Amino acid sequence: MVYALFVLRENVKRNVVILILSIVAGFFLLASSGCCLLKKKKRETKELPFFDLSILVVATDNFSAANMLGQGGFGPVYKGRLSNGNEIAVKRLSKNSGQGIEELKNEVMLIAKLQHRNLVRLLGCCIQDEDKILIYEYMPNKSLDSFIFDQTRKTLLDWRKRFEIIVGIARGILYLHQDSRLRIIHRDLKASNVLLDAELNPKISDFGIARIFGGNQIQANTKRVIGTYGYMAPEYAINGLFSIKSDVFSFGVLLLEIISGQKNNGYYHEDSSLNLIGHAWDLWNEDRALDIVDSSIVKSCAAHEVLRCIHVGLLCVQENAQDRPTMPTVVFMLGNETTLPPPKQPAYVIRTRNVADLRVSTAGMCHGCPLLENHGSTSGLVGFWFKARRDSWSLIHIQQFR
Repeated sequence: MVYALFVLRENVKRNVVILILSIVAGFFLLASSGCCLLKKKKRETKELPFFDLSILVVATDNFSAANMLGQGGFGPVYKGRLSNGNEIAVKRLSKNSGQGIEELKNEVMLIAKLQHRNLVRLLGCCIQDEDKILIYEYMPNKSLDSFIFDQTRKTLLDWRKRFEIIVGIARGILYLHQDSRLRIIHRDLKASNVLLDAELNPKISDFGIARIFGGNQIQANTKRVIGTYGYMAPEYAINGLFSIKSDVFSFGVLLLEIISGQKNNGYYHEDSSLNLIGHAWDLWNEDRALDIVDSSIVKSCAAHEVLRCIHVGLLCVQENAQDRPTMPTVVFMLGNETTLPPPKQPAYVIRTRNVADLRVSTAGMCHGCPLLENHGSTSGLVGFWFKARRDSWSLIHIQQFR
């Protein structure tokens, strides 16, 4: 009896000791976890420096018009020079901008975690009083559109350099879609959002409307369709569906623009009102695809290489998203002499010779279309050509009117 009580007492003591040790160990574990999280948060903060507004005012000469590099949806971009001599690009949120603090936060969160030679590098930000500013590495050659669409400057880009730019852009998108820690859909890939450094290497910029996808997520839907007409995939423009394949579509448009030196949005051909995609498709079917090549690079280009790029571009702009290749496949096709599948008819290729008829035809067909509801009007800047398909809208042609 006495022995049993002794054993019971010892067991109780042991259990109490174990309980106390467990509580102490748990406390130290929580404390150490909190310290790690705090250190990580401090480290992440240090990774993205905050600039004082006074420094940026001096660097840009009080945001003078002489230092303005351009104007985007976010606001004006200025060239600046810090006290150490380093040049920077300063993007300042405009009070009248359609974008705002959410786009700025989105861009900071995304770019701060991305590192790739074909993505523009974010150096820091400034949120002070009413000013919201992003600071980037300075790109002395500005954007790609200032070269390929300019009759004088386009001659500075021979075929070899254009091909390097095409491959660089493709690798940048591949990184966003597959190789970065996050799977990112850019949603606004276009010539003006590709910057060129001193050696004319391409760097993708402007992540204000980009979206992060989960590991197994393949597409998403939005009621707020934002982007640039002429580069938007049809499933995104009409139904608000976006995925890696909508970025692939935009890349295909950009690839054809780099080869031709012509804009897809607002492109006019003397024989019809086809856009650039439609004209490229017609020439492809007539075995005259090389006719679309920019005259300034005809002598410097390798015909087989250009034909392969046009082929890849047409594969990227196919109407059905499932038919389009992924970016790993695009990069492989650009760099290897492999047999490519024949392209199917791309989106936005229906002809219309009568602009007035096109405008009238859209008047009673706007209800239920997110793109038109967002845009607000079919007159003026952009007109649309639609057809009904099983009670859903299918955008066939976008034509810019002057």
